[in-house]
Amino acid sequence: MWWGSRMPGSYSVMDMGYVDLGGGPDTMGLADRSGHDMSGMPGMVSVADLVADPGRPADVTVDLTASQGTVTLASGRTVEGYMFNGTSPGPLIEATEGDLVEVRVHNDDVEDGISVHWHGVDVPNAEDGVAGVTQDAIGAGEDHVYRFVVDDPGTYWYHSHQVSHTQVLRGLYGPLVVHPRGRPSAVDVMAVTHTYAGTRTLNGDEGVVTFGASPGAVARVRVVNTDNGAVQAWSSAPYRVLAVDGREVNEPTAVEGKRVSVPAGGRYDLEVTAPARIQIGSTALVVGDDDPGRAPQPRDELDMLSYGSPTALPFDASAPDRTFRYSIGRRPGFLDGKPGFWWSINGHLWPDIPMYVVDEGDVVVFEIENHSGEVHPMHLHGHHAVVLSRDGEEATGSPWWVDSLDVDDGETLRVAFVADNPGIWMDHCHNLKHAAQGLVAHLMYSNVTEPYRAGDDTGNTPE
Repeated sequence: MWWGSRMPGSYSVMDMGYVDLGGGPDTMGLADRSGHDMSGMPGMVSVADLVADPGRPADVTVDLTASQGTVTLASGRTVEGYMFNGTSPGPLIEATEGDLVEVRVHNDDVEDGISVHWHGVDVPNAEDGVAGVTQDAIGAGEDHVYRFVVDDPGTYWYHSHQVSHTQVLRGLYGPLVVHPRGRPSAVDVMAVTHTYAGTRTLNGDEGVVTFGASPGAVARVRVVNTDNGAVQAWSSAPYRVLAVDGREVNEPTAVEGKRVSVPAGGRYDLEVTAPARIQIGSTALVVGDDDPGRAPQPRDELDMLSYGSPTALPFDASAPDRTFRYSIGRRPGFLDGKPGFWWSINGHLWPDIPMYVVDEGDVVVFEIENHSGEVHPMHLHGHHAVVLSRDGEEATGSPWWVDSLDVDDGETLRVAFVADNPGIWMDHCHNLKHAAQGLVAHLMYSNVTEPYRAGDDTGNTPE
């Protein structure tokens, strides 16, 4: 068992685990092959070729330089970690719906290498920024250019996906906002929460952060949770949830006496009228010149399953082409030669985990079940899914679109999406320590091949 768990120094994610077709057709004959790599077969496309329009000039150009060393936070406190352009959080990247964004990344001196994942932005697969899956890590002194079109207005963020459980924790991340064409008149406020060395911060600052606004001004507060666990947020005044994970809520209503739980990796856009104080964990954002004071944490949590008004989905989820089971547990065993009590997927330990296979255009349903003893914030790259039900209770509110979703212990959630973004995509827990402990699977399009390799000998270590 120990020997069988050891990973080679170089391997392809295409060779990991077993094929799960979700009840759909095996259009490429994957189940009959010892590995999933179909390189050389007619009709196949490489991850490296799944890019944005290479001939189109960029509308937004950004330069990011990653470095390691002493990080000076907005509060003035210093911590040892990582920075983009000399700061943590890194600079806010802003674009407008429909823009082609080009980001030139330079790794100054991060010894383990870096990559940049555009969390929540459904980029082409080659731009997803996962070392060993969609690119090679950017070594110290090296450069890499990302290009993608931002079609969906919303709140997003970017972070390293190389040794991510260390690099993100220690500061290698930043916010990204895509504005709609014709910006609304509301005041736009960032509220990026991150914990450095045990201290929670907001936009790199500690305690209460003030954003000046005139009385009566309407503000859109973009709460971004970059930590490994959920953060609770609530307001001293009535508020509305305008968007979740970059997707607008249909007909949001005023919320009083309830909090929202923002999963690890998740984003909630809250609308408040100044003066208001939004409590975000142990930090707070005051919108306006006068602090209304801290309101006690509400006992009840807002349930997004019933919030807002329903509207038709763009696909029929009642008759999916493929239905997958993602059952999260925990059991003793070996993980790459290490004995322990590890996370399991469908009863299997990494790397003997399912490779979920779809064809482009499929309507896909995932049933995510958690019996592991802990909550898991699940994150699927490259797609947004709509929550259909929780423990058999059907959704009755606005379509609840997510890319980061908490699945509590003992809970079963059904989500659905259309497979409309070809590639090989990570589907993992965004408590990044859990991902490093094996809670990682992949969603694979049947006609896509993988030119990259992971492992100690390659320099690519996404978790």
